[in-house]
Amino acid sequence: MQETSFSRVSTILQILVLFLLWFPVASALQVTGLYDHQVAVNNESDAERNRAFREALEAVILKVTGEYRWLEHPRIEEALGNAQSYVEAISYSSEAVELPQRPNFAASTQPLAAPTMEQRFIEVNFADTLINELLANANIPVWDTNRPSVLVWMVLQNTVGERTMLTSDTNAQIVNYIQSFASERAIPIIFPVLDFEDRQNLSEDIVWALEEEAIIGASERYGADSILTGRLHFTASGELVGLWQFIFQGQADVFDGFDEDLEAYLHAPLDRVANQLASYFALVPEATTKQVVRLRVEGVSNLSEYSALLSYVSGLGLVDTLSMAALEGESLELELGLVGDSDQLFELIALDRDLIPIQSSQDGSRSVLHYRWTR
Repeated sequence: MQETSFSRVSTILQILVLFLLWFPVASALQVTGLYDHQVAVNNESDAERNRAFREALEAVILKVTGEYRWLEHPRIEEALGNAQSYVEAISYSSEAVELPQRPNFAASTQPLAAPTMEQRFIEVNFADTLINELLANANIPVWDTNRPSVLVWMVLQNTVGERTMLTSDTNAQIVNYIQSFASERAIPIIFPVLDFEDRQNLSEDIVWALEEEAIIGASERYGADSILTGRLHFTASGELVGLWQFIFQGQADVFDGFDEDLEAYLHAPLDRVANQLASYFALVPEATTKQVVRLRVEGVSNLSEYSALLSYVSGLGLVDTLSMAALEGESLELELGLVGDSDQLFELIALDRDLIPIQSSQDGSRSVLHYRWTR
């Protein structure tokens, strides 16, 4: 009786799997809005709309590829001149924005509210299939929506040698610029909370010295995929001098920083990190050799978990085809056709916490990837 019951459940599960393979389910995305962009406009004229289309397409290409250099590709330059051809939908909106002000140092306990003006915006939604086709035809890598997080530690030193950890209170301008960069490049950048535990693990001097082991240890609680640590000295002459350390895939890269402009000083390391991550994860689908691998997953005990697993796997950017290979108890084996290779799939899955590798997946062999489902 039990064998008959199990057989029926297995049959139902296999039917469900086949159904899901025919009708892919979108998985939760780490970053969203890759193909949308909002642009400020002066009016709703054709000239302003065309200008906004070009600016929005530049922003979308940058988010989807992760690198500025692709904006200079001949195919992209040609597409920018005909940006309206890639537009799927538009909408207008208005928003009150603050006008820039000069600092007011007059003694007053009741500062006046900043004056505002009504700004018109256009939201441009591009057709992702057309954008992806454009990039594929130009052999330009596309960065999947599942992107690695970057944890940022930073310590600031003033002209008299006093050091403070970066927070929105100590220097909102730096935090705002980093957040703006993260939005521009569609990279999940996070900041430490700097609570008692953080300050117990890391002092200003430890961060200033870029002590790798201490920084890695203090960062574990955040589960970040990479760590960017920086130190910045504001000199009396107005120069910005510092040092940066980027930890990714067990490797630490240290490089210096120097500038007289704060935004330029911050842009250089952030751009370097974004380019490194994009070049590591982005792929040109049609230019990449396809590989077939087996994915064995333990701990899948009911229909809901089977559905969630298949939704997750089918949503991975590297997975081109998916088919059932074996089903036994709480163990499921899938055959995946990859746009890329198994090492890249292993690294992509490692960005999430839904699949935890079982030892056989970490021994250097990638013929069968073995995981436990934890969602």
